[in-house]
Amino acid sequence: MTNTISDIEKADVILVTGSNTTENHPVLSSFIKRAVTFRGAKLIVADPRFIQIAKFAHHWLRQKLGTDVAWINGMMNVIINENLYDHAFVEKRTEGFEELKEIVEKYTPGYVEEITGIPRADLTDAARMYAGARAGSICYCMGITQHTSGTDNVKSLANLAMLCGHMGVEGGGVNPLRGQNNVQGACDMGGLPNVFSGYQPVTDLAVVKKMEDAWGVSGIPSQPGLTVTKMIPKAHDGEFKGLYIIGENPLVSDPDLNHAKKSLANLDFLVVQDIFMTETAQLADVVLPAKCFAEKEGTFTNSERRVQRVRKAVDAPGQVMDDWKITAEIATRMGFAMSYGDSREIMEELAAVTPSYAGIDYDRIDLEGLHWPCPAKDHPGTPILHREQFTRGKGLFHAIDYTEPAENIDTEYPLFLTTGRLLYHYHTGTMTMKSEGLNERAPSCFVEISSHDAQTYDLEDGSMVKVESRRGDIHAAIKISEKAVAGTVFIPFHFAQAAANKLTNAALDPVSGIPEYKVCAVRISKAA
Repeated sequence: MTNTISDIEKADVILVTGSNTTENHPVLSSFIKRAVTFRGAKLIVADPRFIQIAKFAHHWLRQKLGTDVAWINGMMNVIINENLYDHAFVEKRTEGFEELKEIVEKYTPGYVEEITGIPRADLTDAARMYAGARAGSICYCMGITQHTSGTDNVKSLANLAMLCGHMGVEGGGVNPLRGQNNVQGACDMGGLPNVFSGYQPVTDLAVVKKMEDAWGVSGIPSQPGLTVTKMIPKAHDGEFKGLYIIGENPLVSDPDLNHAKKSLANLDFLVVQDIFMTETAQLADVVLPAKCFAEKEGTFTNSERRVQRVRKAVDAPGQVMDDWKITAEIATRMGFAMSYGDSREIMEELAAVTPSYAGIDYDRIDLEGLHWPCPAKDHPGTPILHREQFTRGKGLFHAIDYTEPAENIDTEYPLFLTTGRLLYHYHTGTMTMKSEGLNERAPSCFVEISSHDAQTYDLEDGSMVKVESRRGDIHAAIKISEKAVAGTVFIPFHFAQAAANKLTNAALDPVSGIPEYKVCAVRISKAA
């Protein structure tokens, strides 16, 4: 997030898109609801479903699945043509405006309505509302990123924010709502194939040399590794022989699960490190039991870049170990003596080699966290990014054209499917499905469908149906809901017994490598 969570309450206008905020980020959603209810903020929600947060919205824009670039370009078309953009910000702090202006010229409200289904008047009103704000906050999540155009979607939102000068100010910004408690921290620590900690490129030889000196080694590769979405196909084809999975359950969470299962089964050696025996762990050659968050010391970095202490609350069962101790022990047995006394020692090394974390240590975050970048011990941290300038100097507008999703509906598969999460379960249910109370609230998978489509297919609420895509099929119960819109069904992906990801498309965003979980074509029939 460029801004803090509490900063959302300081916005005049909040644009939420690709985020079922009340179910996926229930605590953060309270800031949005308070801003609207008590502080007079205006809320725009762009989502294919009439989700709970849309009940608080002044404008609900219902776009067809996979058409986000088109409606964002449409808003910018209105803002530029009506001269509502922030001229001073654009002139002083950005470049590439003329190229952006040229590309969005054709995205008139009428043209956008043809592509997205959003009524032109609604799009125009929303554009005027966002541009007219003193400070406008954009909040988005995986409904924006999990597309073959996911990178373009994010860049388009950044275009919109810069166009209106809503960057580097309180109540503004482009704010991705992270999907797990330490996703931000994992990325910060180099949990990506192309960077070291703090997003230092592995291709930068000066950075490689710094890391080699710090670790007392030589020959660190300076070429990016593979994303997981490239590992799995290579395993299927026999090019990839071994895989070590930590805290992930791809046999429920990966797209096109039938293909993923064949791929993992084709490995010579599979290791899974987790706190429960997941569906993936059951396939592993070796399972390494690890401590959960409440059993260990360390830090988490949350969505707003706040680095916070995590402290042990209870003793771990049996012989389970800290994740870092498992890693260190394996490294030692493989010939590199990786010896740390405790997690504090690891944090000190981290700060020494990571410029954005250089000023953070356990003492400074003992009571309250700090936002990175925090480059020195006397630096207060950075709650709001880009106040004076962007990391690259001037912000770059990207001129982006709309492209269709990888798979569209047709006569054989006439319905769109989108997937997501429920309030009561988390990800693949590894933890939440161990809770009796949560299982009572959400016991099994369902197919959310509109009353119109239910009538069209002669389906009753609660009846069992077969849902098929070009990749597989599942059986689940029908749930007729006001959230659903005709032509689109929604299935939560938590449930291994009726895994939605047996249906989803493994087509990837060409830049990020993220699969297109959020749109594919399906058909429905009554279960035999």
